[in-house]
Amino acid sequence: MNLATHSTDQLCDLLFVNFNQDCSSLAIGTKTGYRLFSLAQIDRLDQIYEHVNEDICIVERLFSSSLVAIVSLQSPRKLKVCHFKKSAEICNYSYSSSILAVCLNRHRLIVCLEESLYIHNIRDMKVLHTIRDTPPNPQGLCVFSSSNDNCFLAYPGSNQIGEVQIFDTMTLRALTMIPAHDNPLAALVFNPQGTKLATASEKGTVIRVFSVPDGQKLFEFRRGVKRCVTIYSLAFSPDSLFLAASSNTETVHVFKLETMKDKPPEDSQGWMGYFGQALKTSANYLPTQVSEMFNQGRSFATARLPTTGLKNVCALTVIQNVLHLLVASQDGYLYVFNIDPKEGGECVLLRQHRLTGVECGSSLADVQSTSKDQNQSNPPVSYAASVHRSEQQALVTADATSVLSGTPPDSQPYQEPDQGAERTGDCLSQYVDTLRLHDDSEFPPVSN
Repeated sequence: MNLATHSTDQLCDLLFVNFNQDCSSLAIGTKTGYRLFSLAQIDRLDQIYEHVNEDICIVERLFSSSLVAIVSLQSPRKLKVCHFKKSAEICNYSYSSSILAVCLNRHRLIVCLEESLYIHNIRDMKVLHTIRDTPPNPQGLCVFSSSNDNCFLAYPGSNQIGEVQIFDTMTLRALTMIPAHDNPLAALVFNPQGTKLATASEKGTVIRVFSVPDGQKLFEFRRGVKRCVTIYSLAFSPDSLFLAASSNTETVHVFKLETMKDKPPEDSQGWMGYFGQALKTSANYLPTQVSEMFNQGRSFATARLPTTGLKNVCALTVIQNVLHLLVASQDGYLYVFNIDPKEGGECVLLRQHRLTGVECGSSLADVQSTSKDQNQSNPPVSYAASVHRSEQQALVTADATSVLSGTPPDSQPYQEPDQGAERTGDCLSQYVDTLRLHDDSEFPPVSN
């Protein structure tokens, strides 16, 4: 779902890009700070906030609130939770190794390390549970449902095959293990309701959708047969009827989630109708791998980026009552495409906005010129892949220092003596409660 790079390209100082939970805003981290943009319009990319201080490699915003979780490149083991409108730091935590990903919803905040996951209660930031000794996860691959009712966490259950572990962050119990792929996982995403999970493997040819939490396979789509394709991101539409997949190729695929009974009946008259029925019948007598290809769905719509080989993150969102495909790329631009929800086909590039620098909405010629130069540069190296594990593994097993009174030491991440995680006084809980109770338009209260 996110993009984090150590780019050496002087044309773009982008370190991180990600959409918030409902795709109403976009957050970017740069070598000089971070910015938040509103996605309420197509023609304009309005900047909500800019913080200039340090290089930010992770910045996650909680819906449309002023609550943000940030990690700097200089202190990759330290998480800061801030209220950006009041320029106030709510709390900070330090961990035994570098933070690879942060996910949050209105109930929980998840911190992903290479071999462990920490689950915080977002109301008081206490550590509720620690999932230790997870399979090595150097890319920090994990996804968290934004739903209040289905607060599910998904992460790789193996680094050898594509198993997905589903964990309930409310009951703090593991729910199920989904054998999604034969190859290790490359991308995961929940739908907005937390009832479906889409997966892709490192092979990058097949995308599957499972029901949650039972793990039943619902859909299977073939992105292509080309090998060595890396799926960078997956994204559901708000109504969960469409699924987008972006990769290291120039093509972004959009699939339509419809069952056989939802599809319009094919014309059985004529040669083509007869040939189609014959293929379906013969598929029952073919080997399993071959017959599965006949049953795999193909892309409903496609969009073409002016760049290839650059990391990107995609989103499907409704802007001004129309569904659009958004792609934020490592070249420093946000691309806005239209989607025909009835006919599909080729998506038209409506607008492109510059994410770094002063100008926004630059011409397509400028984008193509920039991408041409960048394609000749060295391939990007992901932030998570460039993070080295701590030199002293003994820190992982060291006794944790309690951050908030009353929290069991075993559930706390390791606290450095000089940079221990400390709460900002005794008003932390009241501070967050104030946001929830008296600023509903900014921070919608949790519905129990």
